[in-house]
Amino acid sequence: MGKRVAVVLAGCGVYDGSEIHESSAVLVHLSREGAQAEVYAPDVDQMHVVDHVKGQPTQEKRNVLVESARIARGNIKDLAKLDVKGLDALIIPGGFGVAKNLSTWATQGKNCIVSKEVEDVLKAFHAAKKPIGLCCISPVLAAKIFPGCELTVGHDTECEKWPYAKTAETMKELGCKHVNKHVTEVHVDVKNKLVTTSAFMCNAPIHEIYDGIGKMVKEVVRLA
Repeated sequence: MGKRVAVVLAGCGVYDGSEIHESSAVLVHLSREGAQAEVYAPDVDQMHVVDHVKGQPTQEKRNVLVESARIARGNIKDLAKLDVKGLDALIIPGGFGVAKNLSTWATQGKNCIVSKEVEDVLKAFHAAKKPIGLCCISPVLAAKIFPGCELTVGHDTECEKWPYAKTAETMKELGCKHVNKHVTEVHVDVKNKLVTTSAFMCNAPIHEIYDGIGKMVKEVVRLA
């Protein structure tokens, strides 16, 4: 039997949900590794809905579970039903939904609150010593919940290639060790079984982001 890996989504679309290319890459690489993905999302309203053409919020309301189901091709469960006992690992792709719907990082930064459901799931996998894979912005969830952990969101010096590098500095302020890594690399925190990669935190060609996520998935499955 292949490893059973929970994939937690935060909606559908980079600006208000899960990053679609990252989510797809996770699912493709899990399949390649012979693992079985089980997709979950919280049954809550999105913080807001963003028009992805204009990049502006709209008056519309959308549900995180309903939107995430688009990526999962309908094969998805409510995060409240996740039982860590039957699962071997957890992966949370990036996208602003992580910072808006799974936490309040987008509006409150290091003073954010992680949604209780999401925090409980992360703590359950951590307590069971089961690996957790996080990419793009989602390592901030671990930064908030597991003080002193080691993570990467890419580089900590802002430039055209690394437009979101200030995130690394904020994570350091939370007491984490940030490790600079290229987009095709991962960092493994052996003690906490955390595997992180920068993905779209880097202004890189999409195939490099895909390859970095592949390495993250491979490490998560190996640790499971």
